Amino acid sequence: MGSILVVDDDKGMREFLEIMLTREGHRVKTVSGGKQALDICRKGAIDLVITDLKMPGIDGIALLRSIKDISAEIMVILITGYASGETALAAMKEGAYDYLEKNFDIEDLKVVVEDAMKKKGIHREDARFIKDMEEADSFGEMIGKSKEILKIYSLIRKVAETAANVLILGESGTGKELVARAIHQYSPRRDKPFIVINCGGIPENLLESELFGYMKGAFSGAYMDKPGLFEIAHRGTVFLDEIGDLSPILQVKILRVLQDKTFIRIGGSKNITVDVRFISATNQDLVNMVKDGSFREDLYYRLNVIPVKIPALRERKEDIPLLVKFFIEKYAREFGKDVKKISNYALDLLMNYPFPGNVRELENIIERSVALESGNIVLPESLVITGAEQSSADALSHGGFPEEGIDLSEETARFERALIQKALEKAKGSKTQAAKLLNVTFDSFRYRLEKLGISD
Repeated sequence: MGSILVVDDDKGMREFLEIMLTREGHRVKTVSGGKQALDICRKGAIDLVITDLKMPGIDGIALLRSIKDISAEIMVILITGYASGETALAAMKEGAYDYLEKNFDIEDLKVVVEDAMKKKGIHREDARFIKDMEEADSFGEMIGKSKEILKIYSLIRKVAETAANVLILGESGTGKELVARAIHQYSPRRDKPFIVINCGGIPENLLESELFGYMKGAFSGAYMDKPGLFEIAHRGTVFLDEIGDLSPILQVKILRVLQDKTFIRIGGSKNITVDVRFISATNQDLVNMVKDGSFREDLYYRLNVIPVKIPALRERKEDIPLLVKFFIEKYAREFGKDVKKISNYALDLLMNYPFPGNVRELENIIERSVALESGNIVLPESLVITGAEQSSADALSHGGFPEEGIDLSEETARFERALIQKALEKAKGSKTQAAKLLNVTFDSFRYRLEKLGISD
């Protein structure tokens, strides 16, 4: 039940709606015009506005527009005796929840009001959830609180409550398996198995036996009956990673499991029934694969009941500092290092790197950096990335100048040291060749080695 404001210049209609809605358990206020309505909405505590379309002064569409400016969460239902397709379309475009003619059936209005209140409740719950996530740094095993990733968190929470199959789309390294695990973790199946199957990393014959199991004597080496992963996952979740790599034969067999929830072990004759939720993932364009015939259309639609698109790391760069902090702490523990943080300049380099390998690449970079670092701060020379070869001026021009400033001599020395070390690596330790790569004389190169404390 909620707080409803009725706006209508017809006193009879106001009184009728007030009585009817109060009987339904709602708290009801009534006003005769748009100005009074806006005054009440500004004070808050209104869940739903039911307004006449044609009124003197502020009409229903203008009122709707102004209400949405006050709060997008206030639901609005328009009622009019002058219905038209154009007016209805205009109302919906401005954000009306629904649109009824004045000769409406009372039961229809009750249903619309009830649905609007449910939607309002969902909006409130979503707002609370997003606020909680903004104050946290993670969700499940996922790290980040950018606008893009918060949308994913909210979608995961909604998807998890259903039994619908999910198709996770995104570039390699974006964390598709983490999303699948989060969906399982927040679902009613959380206490049942979560089985990960790499469709692209296992040969077809072996994958078939792994998925469906086999009977003793089904083939050479089958010395006993073995249940497949689908059986093991009963009442749980199966995550089919790299689904686009499935062979045509396995596509047909998995389609049957999706349709009938049954399959037969290799060498068997008995139908086995399973209750499994399927989550799939791919970095391939399945739509084009369907068009060129390499992926079954019926399987695609079975898998793609709810699509979840994961943003690339370059689309949520504000999450990089949080991810870096998490990975530094993780690998400092793992390697027994005293590394506490990353230098501002090193972080600048990461913020300006496009990360074609996404979060997985960032994790690998930090893992190597922590392993190489001898101090307690990750320095630029420990970063093994293409972005580290940018000039400091280029990096700062893209990332902005740090608020706390920089030590120019220190940062220049660090960057020079990193370039010299890379040149030596490229030259396989030859100082003469490294000097040529850096376009400096051998004497100048030797002087720089001594100045920067780089051992011969």
